Amino acid sequence: MESVVNALRSVSLWMDQVPDSVEPRPRLQQDVEVDIAIVGGGFTGLWTAYYLAVAEPALRIAVLEKNIAGFGASGRNGGWCSALFAASREAMARSSSSDAVREHQRAMNETVDEVGRVAAAEGIDIGYAKGGTVVLARSQAQLSRLRAEVAAERSWGFGEDDLRWLDAGATRERVNAENVLGATYTPHCARIDPARLVRGLARAVERRGVAVYEQTPVQGIGNGYVDAAGHRVRAATVVRATEGYTPTLPGHRRDIAPVYSLMIATEPLPKAFWDSVGWRERETVSDGRHLIVYAQRTVDDRIAFGGRGAPYHFGSRISPGFDREPAVFAKLRAALVDLFPAAAPAVISHQWGGPLGVPRDWHSSVGLDRAAGLAWAGGYVGDGVSTANLAGRTLRDLILGRDSQLTRLPWVGHRSRRWEPEPLRWLEINGGRIVMSSADSAETRTGRPSRRAHVMGRYLGH
Repeated sequence: MESVVNALRSVSLWMDQVPDSVEPRPRLQQDVEVDIAIVGGGFTGLWTAYYLAVAEPALRIAVLEKNIAGFGASGRNGGWCSALFAASREAMARSSSSDAVREHQRAMNETVDEVGRVAAAEGIDIGYAKGGTVVLARSQAQLSRLRAEVAAERSWGFGEDDLRWLDAGATRERVNAENVLGATYTPHCARIDPARLVRGLARAVERRGVAVYEQTPVQGIGNGYVDAAGHRVRAATVVRATEGYTPTLPGHRRDIAPVYSLMIATEPLPKAFWDSVGWRERETVSDGRHLIVYAQRTVDDRIAFGGRGAPYHFGSRISPGFDREPAVFAKLRAALVDLFPAAAPAVISHQWGGPLGVPRDWHSSVGLDRAAGLAWAGGYVGDGVSTANLAGRTLRDLILGRDSQLTRLPWVGHRSRRWEPEPLRWLEINGGRIVMSSADSAETRTGRPSRRAHVMGRYLGH
């Protein structure tokens, strides 16, 4: 068992540091009958179980997890509890209305506070620090793009309290990164330790009578049942909360593409570094490049730094070996040092990664097919820490038949078209990654916005 625990701790910095045990809970041992069966023990599944159990304590709820709670993206992500949503407002408005899209954004903003509220109420120390997000402009192309984002916010009716421009001096006062020309700032984001949250949620739902079965792989789901670990779970409603692991379920291979995001973390950095860099409000930090990077200052004063750039694997394959790509880790370190040269001597203490879920149109969704008794949520494209909480509250209302403000939001019931068969899927996703990377290089050389990135973004549907 010690080797199993050590392997689980090695999943990420966050899992390495959770104070409670990561020894797996018992697996499902027999056929059972419940009211709600939830497939997936990450944020989506556990938030859904939590809100249902709070609303209706008599409900019989079971969570079925192949590994342990938080083994997937919920225990590996960058710890941004943000108001970002993985679909453009324009795309959402085409199928709803501008007013509905604005209401959706307000719901996302409020969700950042809701996560902190529940964590405090349940006694889960997640290192919650609502310092907002700073997105740095470090080239003329990035500056133009980020200024345009501020203008777009104004056109949607969101003001300085939602997103504002910082000039170079004001940016350096917050985060003194190298070669900064300016930045956008939004207060709608909190830095958290995601593994502490997901592990704490598992304990919170168990206290409310929810059965959490770990080491319980699911072989199939259908109308009123889940086949798991050689047993059958019968349920009035089955919730699919599998995100990047969705392609492993029969019949769902092309619903979601598992795209890997990788991270590194430094050793704790000395006071002299933080005195020079600032970062006092524990803001989450990114910049305006196309191939996304993301960073946070951790509770123990490390920099946790992640980014895209790992290849998509043919056939939507998922493997522990894909969690570690030395070439990508090297690029992440180079990007970190480019932003903060004083971090160059720091030892990289942790390197990890994992798959996130990408729908074909980059549009997260939540819904319930009442006739089939099947509910789902996901396709977060890396913005799932807060969106999963909104999904859990929305699924609660859908399953309980409540007509609420949440059930009328425009992402409810959205159906993304399926990804193309291979090899087209492999060519599209990896081609997009290469184009975006080359666009960043071209913008660094020329200072002009990349046309190829704009065209690729429209082609991929985001």
